[in-house]
Amino acid sequence: MKRVDFLQRVTNCLLRDKDKVLLLKKPKHGWYAMPGGKMEPGESIQEAVIREFREETNLHIVDPALYSVSTMVQHKESGEKNEWMMFTFLCEKSKGNLTDFCREGELEWVELSAISTLPVAPSDRHIHDYVLQRKQSLYASFELDENDQLIDYRLN
Repeated sequence: MKRVDFLQRVTNCLLRDKDKVLLLKKPKHGWYAMPGGKMEPGESIQEAVIREFREETNLHIVDPALYSVSTMVQHKESGEKNEWMMFTFLCEKSKGNLTDFCREGELEWVELSAISTLPVAPSDRHIHDYVLQRKQSLYASFELDENDQLIDYRLN
């Protein structure tokens, strides 16, 4: 089995405003995702989440708190594996005005009560539960197939 030599690092953030959360509906799979993206070399995870969130939303998040650290392993039919670390933050303050256009998909304020019924990546459902419902930190490992479906997972 061929392994990846470079471990990708990704940050994202759930921006909460009272009873709503800002999510990004991505074209792939039609899933709602947390705004964020890949870290750049030398960036701290906090610098990366602030930059990535601003690039996708035009909002500057203030004092984001780290709530989830997840290992993601995607198994390919070829036997190869892609592996990355995902750092998820929660934030309740932002500055600026939400952009009218995001090249990654459609930004939408979603009611907290509706999040559990939205189409999301199966791993994100666990992250949403811990961060938004339980208000607990999550340390997880998710194994995915080529179509981003859960094969297996371990939480905390």
